[in-house]
Amino acid sequence: MKKTIITTIIVVAAVLAAAIYFTFDPADTGNLFPKCIFVTLTGYQCPGCGTQRAIHCFLHGDIAGMWHYNAALFVAIPTILLYLYAGLRRNSHMRLYNALNSTTAIVIILVVIISWWILRNIFCPL
Repeated sequence: MKKTIITTIIVVAAVLAAAIYFTFDPADTGNLFPKCIFVTLTGYQCPGCGTQRAIHCFLHGDIAGMWHYNAALFVAIPTILLYLYAGLRRNSHMRLYNALNSTTAIVIILVVIISWWILRNIFCPL
């Protein structure tokens, strides 16, 4: 029962967030959406900079816009979905769950995120 309630809350929150990001464009709505503290303080983009605008583009089917704002989402969205699936099905897919939560997998994800962080500031500075 508790797992069902938590799952329902997560699904409702995700649908509500998707509705907000579909309706409002973070690039045009001023102070409605939070600003990146890292870029404000340093002038450099963090790995997540542009994600809100990219999600808005994704929900409108604008894949080029999504790529422009944060290309890492092409890797992040399927990865997040795979982790969600593995977590929800960990009893029946224990090998997948263990592989995704291994030290090796976590280190690979960390290296990819740090590489993205560095490369985007070299090749796509603000």
